Amino acid sequence: MEMEDESLKDIKELAEEDYRKRVKKVRYVVTGILAASTAMFIIIGALAIINEGFTKFISALLSINLFYYLISLALVFIAYVMRFPKWELYLRKLRVKINRAKNFVIYLSMYSMDVTPGRWGRAVVSYTINRLSGVKFAKTFPAVVVDIFTDFIGFVIVCLFFAFLVDKYVIEAVVVSGILMVPFIFFYHRGFFSYIKRRFGHVRWLRKAFENGDMYFENNRLLGGSAYANSLLYTVPSMFINALSLYFIILSFGIHLPLYYIPETVFIFTISMLLGMISGIPANLGVTDAVLLGLLLAFFGGRGMTFGIASLVTIFSRITNIWFVQIFGSAALFYSFKYWK
Repeated sequence: MEMEDESLKDIKELAEEDYRKRVKKVRYVVTGILAASTAMFIIIGALAIINEGFTKFISALLSINLFYYLISLALVFIAYVMRFPKWELYLRKLRVKINRAKNFVIYLSMYSMDVTPGRWGRAVVSYTINRLSGVKFAKTFPAVVVDIFTDFIGFVIVCLFFAFLVDKYVIEAVVVSGILMVPFIFFYHRGFFSYIKRRFGHVRWLRKAFENGDMYFENNRLLGGSAYANSLLYTVPSMFINALSLYFIILSFGIHLPLYYIPETVFIFTISMLLGMISGIPANLGVTDAVLLGLLLAFFGGRGMTFGIASLVTIFSRITNIWFVQIFGSAALFYSFKYWK
């Protein structure tokens, strides 16, 4: 009896150690990306100071209208909350039952991993669900894939619509959108996986991966095309609201754009994000920042958008869409760690 108690104690200690290691890794990832983001802001700020002078840059920074900026933060949070019903839809189709309150926390936690390349770090929610309910990782991973995919589609639809509306950079928007769609073909269509399995299925150390792959595609069929189509009812409006945050950030720095400039701001936001996504760099660092800065000057240079103000708009837009998302996403993730034990 004592030996059994000792064995259980050893197993519990190993589980606790594994839990601590995983939590530490997550914290390293989040901290590293935020540090890199900070370095990018410093570079952009330094360029603005070199271009316009320290005094002018600081004056523009202190002139920020916090009312408009708080609206931009609210819009971003609303945009993310709006997409929760589609996550519930995926789990319902996969026959995974989780308390709604816990599911909402898990849902928000995956956005703490949006800083990872391709946002594939969102798979952390499948691990959380596994530890909470015992549902296998491969069973819920299709929900993560379709969630990322429909987010991309939402961005693409909004970007292409406004590209045609403003009649600028249409070809670039179409090409980038097409490239971003390619990887998802391999996750949606089983043909490529089946080919790889036929060629390398005999390799012993790959067998577990192929078993998980079979389970993934089996459960992916449960989602069906309707899950993709229905999710766009939430994704497209939320992406527009998310992009609208840039308009209010511009207003917060004293660039008074009439409402009919909203299409331009939405297009600038979405195309800069898509170009950043195609790079595969964590949090789209550098690429999205550069594109956003350049397009702000190209579109609104004649309306008082100086290099310094464009730099500040870029920095605050990225703070809103990286740091702010990290704040509520990481808070939810750290709270969900108690489900891992």
